[in-house]
Formats: sequence, C-alpha cells, structure tokens
Amino acid sequence: MSNFIVPISADNLLSEAEKENLYSKLIEQINKDFNFANEAIDFPQNTSPNELKIQLHEKIYRLIQYKFAEYLNLLYIIDVPEDQVKKLDGTDIMQLSEQVSFLILKREWMKVWFRNRMER
Repeated sequence: MSNFIVPISADNLLSEAEKENLYSKLIEQINKDFNFANEAIDFPQNTSPNELKIQLHEKIYRLIQYKFAEYLNLLYIIDVPEDQVKKLDGTDIMQLSEQVSFLILKREWMKVWFRNRMER
C-alpha cells in the first residue's frame, strides 16, 4: 500500500489519479460536492484531465467574479483548508482561480484516495 503523496501540480495530480485508476472516482467526487453546494457541475466520465482542469478553473473564476458567497460556501463544503486559501495572492483573479482550482483538486483527490484505501 503506497502512502499518500501530496501532488505538486494539477497535472501531476490528474496523472496520479489515472495511474491509480481513480480518475473516474475523482470526477464523481467533484460532481457530487459541487452539486451539494448548489453549483451544478456535471463532468462526464469521458472528460479528459486537461479539459477537467480548464473547466474547473473557469467555473472557479466565474464564482469568484460573480458569486462570491457561493464560492466561499463551495470551499466550505469541499473542505478546502482556509489557511491555504488565505495564503494565496488575490490581486490577479485569473491566477487566484487557478490556484484555488488546484486546492479543490487536491482536497477532492485526498478524499478519493483515502476512501479507496479504506475499501481495500
């Protein structure tokens, strides 16, 4: 059983999810948490890792720009560590939304990875 390795980038995380055959579970978890936060998102199972990364980034960008309260609620529901979000530089919204997307992916990946280890 391998230990959880904190991914260094979104690409690294997504390739690790594919390697572990957990990419589809990651998509399910993202869809579930976004829908639970009333921010409907429905990534089909055949969404490529690059497309997932781009669309997630765009969704977070729009939430920060136009629906900030919903954005904060989403972070709360996904359980993104508040201290990590506070460390980010919010002056460039495009860059901020990319970094937050990565934090979301990291948290969702952690949930999927640990759940998979518990089921074994």
